[in-house]
Amino acid sequence: MCDMTALTQTLITGDGDALVAQVNQALAQGTAPNDILSSGLIAGMDIVGERMETGEMFIPEVLMSAQAMGEAVEILKPLLSEEDATSAGRVLIGTVKGDLHDIGKNLVVMMMESAGFEVTDLGVDVEADAFIAAINELKPHIVGLSALLTTTMPAMRDTVNKIAEAGKNEGLKIMVGGAPVNQAFADEIGAHAYASDAGSACKLAKAMLR
Repeated sequence: MCDMTALTQTLITGDGDALVAQVNQALAQGTAPNDILSSGLIAGMDIVGERMETGEMFIPEVLMSAQAMGEAVEILKPLLSEEDATSAGRVLIGTVKGDLHDIGKNLVVMMMESAGFEVTDLGVDVEADAFIAAINELKPHIVGLSALLTTTMPAMRDTVNKIAEAGKNEGLKIMVGGAPVNQAFADEIGAHAYASDAGSACKLAKAMLR
């Protein structure tokens, strides 16, 4: 049988070629694709997220792990049945109006996807109405709002208010993050959660949908 610990460790080191080889070997040995995904890969990204939170891993290392995960998942996708590939939840994410920063948001997207979430990224400079239109169409469980500039924090507040005014709050969780944002601001604008980094965003998303 496949050694899941070794597979997880390779993912954490971010060695995509070695991880792909291990996944192929595990499949050849008869290991179920879903076991590889959940016990090896997702378990590894959980550790990556925790290490990012504690400062043991930095953004370049986390990106390498997430990219390695993406390569491995591409091998498994065609082999997973619809039942096996059940999404952890639907997440809609974007950087708010007036803000063009996307590195932090992109890392959250990668971490969320690695954890099994179905993520739709609206990009940067996203107006409140665009979020509402996407909520109507995609019926997400979580909406993530990102802002890196103090000057775009009012746009985050405006987006949260407009989602509420449109009557879209029922059953929907709003998570906010970005350098100038903190828990007090999240509470003030009526967001359900604040995440300081991609690792904590992923953990919070799982907790909110548990």
